[in-house]
Amino acid sequence: MIRVVLADDHPVVRAGLAALLTSLPGIEVVGVAATGREAVREVITNRPDVAVLDLQMPDLDGFAATRELARSAPEVAVLVLTMFEDDDSVFAAMRAGARGYLVKGAEQDEIARAIRAVAAGEAIFGPGVARRVLGFFAAPAAPAAEPFPELTSREREILHLLAAGLSNPAIADRLHLASKTVANNVSAIFTKLGIADRATAIIQARNAGLGTDPS
Repeated sequence: MIRVVLADDHPVVRAGLAALLTSLPGIEVVGVAATGREAVREVITNRPDVAVLDLQMPDLDGFAATRELARSAPEVAVLVLTMFEDDDSVFAAMRAGARGYLVKGAEQDEIARAIRAVAAGEAIFGPGVARRVLGFFAAPAAPAAEPFPELTSREREILHLLAAGLSNPAIADRLHLASKTVANNVSAIFTKLGIADRATAIIQARNAGLGTDPS
């Protein structure tokens, strides 16, 4: 029996996935969570074989939760099940320690196969995601790696302007974004980098070469 903890912030999706997984032979749902911190707590408490995590969750997003589980429960395989299939999300999840990545809408058999695969120590990706991963490794190596690879392109752009000394309203004006969008991105940056304040973010960003040319 493969023991699973499931985390998703949408109640209907969470209930539907729990019912689906419970109906699959050989799979037992031993915990459910609505936030990243709840997911970490459920995994540490129940010690499942697999944690199925969404990426977009309050309190602690799926990337940070995956990194925390890699530290505190490395024997638990993380399978990402999310609506995001962009390159930034896929590779950030892999770097955080996820063993599998599926996009919501995957067939029941595909989800079951993925859970069994990661529980057995394999890595598995949905068809579209697998093509992206193969394409990435087949492509010529980039001349230089981007700093802070765990951040999305937008988050790096905002961190660059933050390091240049711009305020949130100024960043919003520069990028033609809502102030709340910028604030949410800044919060995500702090979480992913494991920092607590703006000053620390600026220091880390400038040490990595960001913020020197705000244009």
